[in-house]
Amino acid sequence: MPNIAIFASGAGSNAREIIRYFHQHPTIKISLVACNKAGAGVIDVAASAGIPCFMINKDEFFKGDACVPFLKQHNIDLVVLAGFLWKIPLSLIEAFPHKIINIHPALLPAYGGKGMYGEKIHESVLLNNDKQSGITVHYVDELYDHGQVIFQKTCDIEDTDTPDSLAEKVHQLEHRHYPRIIEELLQKMF
Repeated sequence: MPNIAIFASGAGSNAREIIRYFHQHPTIKISLVACNKAGAGVIDVAASAGIPCFMINKDEFFKGDACVPFLKQHNIDLVVLAGFLWKIPLSLIEAFPHKIINIHPALLPAYGGKGMYGEKIHESVLLNNDKQSGITVHYVDELYDHGQVIFQKTCDIEDTDTPDSLAEKVHQLEHRHYPRIIEELLQKMF
């Protein structure tokens, strides 16, 4: 049974949808949630689902072992980033080659890179008068929002859209598609 670790920094809406999707799944298990922000909503999401949650120590993550021994100890097969805002250290990427994925709330390669997250992305998309936005699921490499694209899905932008309304459209795409893409990816891997 493949084991997933979800890394998240915020409210945990994507983590909640992933956990819900795989609840009682016959062959895939969410084994743990990792968080780097005290008080983040994802901690409660994990607790409510009975999934262990551990707090990532910044120094150990970037200057130490990048949690690799801990993840190996829990037999993690896939690391799923769901609103995790730290750059992943090279040692973790090397320990899990093509086994760390991220979801980005834009159509990469546009609106990616350091500092491009959340409302900043949606504001930029609207300022540029784009006609579509969407989501990108991609493998994680040593650069922000750069790895090989696994999946993209678009949504239309209306003249009346605001950063908040666009964010809601994008969240709906994330919640609808990310769990399914994770499942399809694991089915190919195992």
